[in-house]
Amino acid sequence: MARAGAFVLTLLALATTGRGLADHPKGAPEPALRKPAELTWQDGPLSLPPGAKFAVLEGDPTKPGPFVFRVKVPDGYRIPPHTHPKPERVTVVSGTFNLGMGDTFDATKTDALPAGTYGTWPAGMKHFVWVKGETVVQFHGEGPWVIDYVNRADDPRHKK
Repeated sequence: MARAGAFVLTLLALATTGRGLADHPKGAPEPALRKPAELTWQDGPLSLPPGAKFAVLEGDPTKPGPFVFRVKVPDGYRIPPHTHPKPERVTVVSGTFNLGMGDTFDATKTDALPAGTYGTWPAGMKHFVWVKGETVVQFHGEGPWVIDYVNRADDPRHKK
């Protein structure tokens, strides 16, 4: 909360001194504000089952370095058991994200994570997801972001 307050005070100071967000120290990351109504949603990524939309907020999830992106999926959407080679960090923005651990999908063995929930789990942990209501989830971490399905037949990149 203190960081958010400091960020707002910095923005106010910049506005009152005539300096804009473009006036920042050399070598520092570009300042950015991403309002929900201004996000550009795209189909994919191809590594997720059809129906997902995503919007990149910062960085490039396909390359090394920090990234932030959101995924929006329809009610009932499912992601079969999978892993990631790096820790996963997730914030539920809206909807209900039901998360289960293990190598077999079982909707009865999930925890319902409502909007506002933050979760993280280590690289290699087998997990699966289903959602209730249209759901938006924000992912952040160090790229490249990769998803490896436990069962190769579940991987949408291998389906025709």
